[in-house]
Amino acid sequence: MVNTFVADEQFARSRDENDPLRAFRERFHIPLGSDSTPVVYFAGNSLGLMPKATRAVVQQELEDWGNLGVEGHLEGTTPWYSYHETVREPAARLAGALPHEVVCMNSLTVNLHLMMTTFYRPTSARFSILMEEPAFPSDTYAVKSQIAHHGFDPEEALVLARPREGEFTLRLSDIQELIEKEGKQIALVLFAGVNFFTGQLFDIEKITATAKACGCTVGIDLAHAIGNVPLSLHDWGVDFAVWCSYKYLNSGPGAVGGAFVHARHTSNRSLKRFAGWWGNDPATRFRMQLEPEFVPVSSADAWAVSNPPILSLAPLRASFKIFDDAGGMDALRTKSMELTGYLQTLLDRAQSKSFSVITPREPMNRGAQLSILVHEHPKELFAKVEAAGVKCDFREPNVIRAAPTPLYNTYHEVWRFAKLLAEH
Repeated sequence: MVNTFVADEQFARSRDENDPLRAFRERFHIPLGSDSTPVVYFAGNSLGLMPKATRAVVQQELEDWGNLGVEGHLEGTTPWYSYHETVREPAARLAGALPHEVVCMNSLTVNLHLMMTTFYRPTSARFSILMEEPAFPSDTYAVKSQIAHHGFDPEEALVLARPREGEFTLRLSDIQELIEKEGKQIALVLFAGVNFFTGQLFDIEKITATAKACGCTVGIDLAHAIGNVPLSLHDWGVDFAVWCSYKYLNSGPGAVGGAFVHARHTSNRSLKRFAGWWGNDPATRFRMQLEPEFVPVSSADAWAVSNPPILSLAPLRASFKIFDDAGGMDALRTKSMELTGYLQTLLDRAQSKSFSVITPREPMNRGAQLSILVHEHPKELFAKVEAAGVKCDFREPNVIRAAPTPLYNTYHEVWRFAKLLAEH
């Protein structure tokens, strides 16, 4: 792939002209810069852009609310009572799951707590949780609080897989060796699919296999993975996963998250969980005081404690339609690997001593993000990039994260960004 890339501007424009996904950019609102031209938006790993279809989908629910009131639950254009069912199958396709293994609900950290209520059941012998370093802070806060809630010391019970000295990313063999070494006391292996800081894509299948062989439960944070890389959660045997949908799933700030529970658990009514009325069997859900006992439905819905937030779910329908129209994750992954590979090649050819890329070089070990370590005056370089109309993000103390997203970014935008860095 790398050998086919050429560094001149005309090459980038030619690739855009021949891009089979080029039309999908027109289905998004692209923010404008101070000069009223579209910015180069490489921040989809923080907040995806708004699909143009989103406004009409949300407006329909507002109109049904205004016109129908409570009757909208059963008589709306898309009835609210079963609204969450409309996003189940497209979410399952992106997660590599069976439809009944997936539910869109809450936010990522809330879902993580709900999952750990069931799947983190520490004993005096097996009580540790294994995470990568650095993990996303909210995950770490949730994990430490769960450990303490069960009466254990987070300083002892939290096991961290750290990169080797002088390295920024983790080696699969080191992760597996740590699981095998500590496996007898590890209750839960909780890894990201893609690390938020470095952009490293972990081999979830092999990590899961190693952990299961040691008797550990496996949970995955897909915040930076779903909608970014192909997933096969069911086939990989992951016990549970959680995600947000406002990054690569383009559903808006603070939008509804999602969760996966493997089929081997969904029909197990004896599992401990926090219960709520939308996790109850629909056959008796509205008998309320007549049948006050909770009877979990045999799907991931059993972990849904509340009725679905319609105005938060609506944008997902617009975004999922775009994913399906684009041909799903295989087509998007092909372009994503080319965009990121093109950026890596251009940065390599710049031969700058001002920065280096800390994301894995192997295309199969990264998603749509490159994390660029700036060696001198990092904030000044970031300010220069933003002033030139490129929107990416900065992570303390000295990393710029850029995420060329295949649904709406172009090869020419990659070329412009790399040229800015090369001139620094």
